Amino acid sequence: MISFAKNCKGLKRLSCGSCTFGAKGMNAILDNCSALEELSVKRLRGISDGAGAAAAAAAEPIGPGLSASSLKLICLKDLYNAQCFGPLIMGAKNLTTLKLFRCSGDWDKLLELVTDHVEGLIEVHLERLQVSDAGLTALSRCQNLQILHILKTPDCSNLGLISVAENCKLLRKLHIDGWKTNRINDEGLIGVSKHCPNLQELVLIGVNSTRISLELLATNCQKLERLALCGSETIGDAEISCIAEKCTALKKLCIKSCPVSDHGMEALAGGCPNLVKVKVKKCRGVTGDGAGWLRASRESLAVNLDTTEVESQDAASDGAVENPPAASESGGASSSNTTTRSTSFKARLGFIAGKTLRKWSSFNGGSRSQ
Repeated sequence: MISFAKNCKGLKRLSCGSCTFGAKGMNAILDNCSALEELSVKRLRGISDGAGAAAAAAAEPIGPGLSASSLKLICLKDLYNAQCFGPLIMGAKNLTTLKLFRCSGDWDKLLELVTDHVEGLIEVHLERLQVSDAGLTALSRCQNLQILHILKTPDCSNLGLISVAENCKLLRKLHIDGWKTNRINDEGLIGVSKHCPNLQELVLIGVNSTRISLELLATNCQKLERLALCGSETIGDAEISCIAEKCTALKKLCIKSCPVSDHGMEALAGGCPNLVKVKVKKCRGVTGDGAGWLRASRESLAVNLDTTEVESQDAASDGAVENPPAASESGGASSSNTTTRSTSFKARLGFIAGKTLRKWSSFNGGSRSQ
């Protein structure tokens, strides 16, 4: 890596995964590649093979180096000691995108330090991290923040989300996976509705929102075009009726694993005048007849219904949602008039639980395209 760095000084993008080099190799890149704009690192084995405070203290710091002034994107995945990249993140004054996935350690303090030094963050992804409301409050200093993903961070609550909403009024895209902890619910979403009028895309997974917050979001966030509601116990026909009535700018709607029925589909037939696509999956109350009636009522509307696995899940645990059975296993439980269509949608869309966020983040050609 040292030799590579010395001979590739014009490098602009570097992505490495499961490599054996460590801090010295990474620092060589940062010290020699002054034009580097994007850095993605996944499972860098040479940094340290241990976890915990002792290992973190022993890890050699990475950065800032010459690259710090040019870096615009840093993405770290599956790293035991990702916090050794702290000097690099804090030194990247022009950083606009920070993505942290499944990296161990307490990130609250580091996010506070980062936001003390980096003022231009526009996009932040936090997934499966030890981060709390203190970390979200630190991010709320980034007044230019437009895209925020808070995924499977059980220590984050309404308090942190409201802090972000109050200070980051340019927020356009918000993805929340509440992991069914119910720490983010109507209260936090009401805060978003009050302070983020530019919201265009909202993805809620495992968040028990109700008509109370959805109505305020629809009323105050009139630019909302893309909405995904997944794995919520409180999203029913009343909530879908509210969306149909109030979300006049909505273009794409996804409903998954929610207690919605054909009555919700009927409401959509007469609302959301700009709606072009609806995806419904694993909603037990929605039948082929309901989806078919919606198609017939609005011929220009693309309606995708997947009920292949519904009947086979009667005795299944929540874990089955993440690992749906093969078509051959579930096909026998489906009625003859829906099996072929459902299996076809499944194969074409690939819209399983693990892909929900990736699908919805690609609606505008990627989150960094705007």
